[in-house]
Amino acid sequence: MPTLRFHAVKESLARKPLQIEETKRRSEIFGENVFNENTMRQYLTRNAFVSVMNAIQHGTKIKRDIADQVAVSMKDWALSKGVTHYTHWFQPLTGATAEKHDAFFETVSGGMAIEKFDGGQLVQQEPDASSFPSGGIRNTFEARGYTAWDPTSPAFIYESTLCIPTIFVAYTGEALDNKTPLLRALHAIDDAATEVCKYFDKNVKKVSSSLGWEQEYFLVDKVLAASRPDITLTGRTLLGHSSAKGQQLDDHYFGAIPTRAYNFMKDLENECMLLGIPAKTRHNEVAPNQFELAPIFEEANLAVDHNSLLMDVIGRVAARHNFKVLLHEKPFAGMNGSGKHNNWSLSTDTGVNLLSPGKTPMSNLQFLTFFINTIKAVHTYEALLRASVASASNEHRLGANEAPPAIISIFIGEQLTKVLEELEGVTKGKLSPKEKTELKLNVVGKIPDVLLDNTDRNRTSPFAFTGNKFEFRAVGSTANCANPMTVLNTIVAKQLKDFKVEVDKLINGKSLKKDEAVFNVLREYIKSCKPILFEGNGYDEVWEKEAEKRGLSNNKTTPEALQAKVAKESIDVFKEMAVMSEIETKARYEIELEAYIKHIQIESRVLGDIARNHIVPTAVKYQNILVENVKGLKEIFDKDFKSVSKEQINLIQQISRHIESIHALVTDMIDQRRQANKIETVEKRATTYCNKVKPFFKDIRYHCDKLELLVDDEIWPLTKYRELLFTR
Repeated sequence: MPTLRFHAVKESLARKPLQIEETKRRSEIFGENVFNENTMRQYLTRNAFVSVMNAIQHGTKIKRDIADQVAVSMKDWALSKGVTHYTHWFQPLTGATAEKHDAFFETVSGGMAIEKFDGGQLVQQEPDASSFPSGGIRNTFEARGYTAWDPTSPAFIYESTLCIPTIFVAYTGEALDNKTPLLRALHAIDDAATEVCKYFDKNVKKVSSSLGWEQEYFLVDKVLAASRPDITLTGRTLLGHSSAKGQQLDDHYFGAIPTRAYNFMKDLENECMLLGIPAKTRHNEVAPNQFELAPIFEEANLAVDHNSLLMDVIGRVAARHNFKVLLHEKPFAGMNGSGKHNNWSLSTDTGVNLLSPGKTPMSNLQFLTFFINTIKAVHTYEALLRASVASASNEHRLGANEAPPAIISIFIGEQLTKVLEELEGVTKGKLSPKEKTELKLNVVGKIPDVLLDNTDRNRTSPFAFTGNKFEFRAVGSTANCANPMTVLNTIVAKQLKDFKVEVDKLINGKSLKKDEAVFNVLREYIKSCKPILFEGNGYDEVWEKEAEKRGLSNNKTTPEALQAKVAKESIDVFKEMAVMSEIETKARYEIELEAYIKHIQIESRVLGDIARNHIVPTAVKYQNILVENVKGLKEIFDKDFKSVSKEQINLIQQISRHIESIHALVTDMIDQRRQANKIETVEKRATTYCNKVKPFFKDIRYHCDKLELLVDDEIWPLTKYRELLFTR
């Protein structure tokens, strides 16, 4: 009798793709469901519009009477689109988004009802904070928390609900979300970078951090995914033998997009356009059924919101097309994992990308200033940057199949390496007129205007300069971009602040000209930052040894990596830059360790269940069939029985050995899990789960995967890799 798996495959193959027709240009529907600047011009009074724009651009406070006007306008706009409810949409420390819907509906005297939404409801709500992770900031019996409107990210309509982006804080003021520290970090980088920019252009009044994320994901048929308990409960396959054909031919990468996936992408991009998410690029990724979506760069806060929103929207759209979208960093063993490369840069309100060289030596000097200071920041805080991407799921990905290693290094390319070497050789102290001219013309002046294509790409580099931006490649596909962006902007802000102090000291204390002071400080930075620069193969074992000599961290596991978050220098930099208090920093450390423990715990339970309740019974069933076959052979051949049944008996013995190993390993894993659960301190418990529980996964999987090759395909209960990856 064919298993549920065969029925699932049959249903999947018989399904016709959902056809998506686009009747309008994308430019016509872009932002149609967003209360953006264009919509505000139509619905707000002039005073209200100016007040909101000042809040967005300059951080000024919106008065209550203006908030009332904005709320009424939002409500009128939403009602005109058939919306019935509103919600404060926020990003708690669960890694997902959260929302509580309230109707505009209100009753009034006389048995009447009206639609009501005022400034108080817009600006603040009080959701129950007790069930969200707080790292000890809030006790369970202290449930009060507040969501507060963030006007820098526009409200939008999704699923007939007006969604208002907000921050989420405790009653006592501590941040309980990912967004609040990000906003503080963006304020810090704005202040620090603007001050440094004034060395080169007095007209700069604001510097914004920009982000362009690249979201990788897998698509598998929804019915096939539902037949796999591991995918359903953990988002990845905990077992499964590799398919004979995988990604070894590189034939999926940038290939023709399969029809079902293509129609899904059109539908997803249509939703993105309506929500103002500037989706621009789509393509097949390396692994079968792996794809990528990338948007146009945006201001970092909005980009983070858009990526968080996309991770919700993508699942809903996938369901319409009978797909299950897998955002896990490593859904399939032996295949490429999925990342979310964070492309980061800084831009001024005068329209200058600070990481893009200009056409004159002066603008090139500005570029070098921000370029070198970024390198210095990453070198100083490389362990903290590594910690910002640490998670149970990303732990599977880093260092394998084109994902960068756990060692943070920076790739800048041959040409810029030579520029830094020449700049390092500049004479210390005051420069003669000839030396100044030589420096500007031959070192600073020769940087090409466009660096997009003058270096090769290094896919093994976690942090690479790619022309006019840095690409942080180590970010995992399930991650909230706010975490790495908060860390990156904070450490660069701190570095720029220190840089300005050093330059001003040389200008005021040693009477150096501005350019000479800048050159002197940059030269010393280049010398001290050499250990973080690496142009070679990040996967090479030689690099691990070399990185250790250079003093770089190599924190391969999440419990190891997260320790950097509560190191004194990390706590100090967050406090100094007013991004997070010590309480907030330590709370996040505890929350992330608890999340790690729970992920490993869940995977352990699921794996034990599948191994004992799915794999072993199927193996025993097939073994019984073989036993009956052997009995029949004995009746028929009698004297020649041993030679005739040798292979069958050998197969029975192999299956028995694998079954025995599975039972023993699962028992030992459960015992280690119980021991780990008794440990009181979260650090030791996380380390025990990592070092004592998780290693069983590989061994249990080995024996289960061997049984997959031995047992009759027709009775194997789990959808196989070849079906998950090649049924389209």
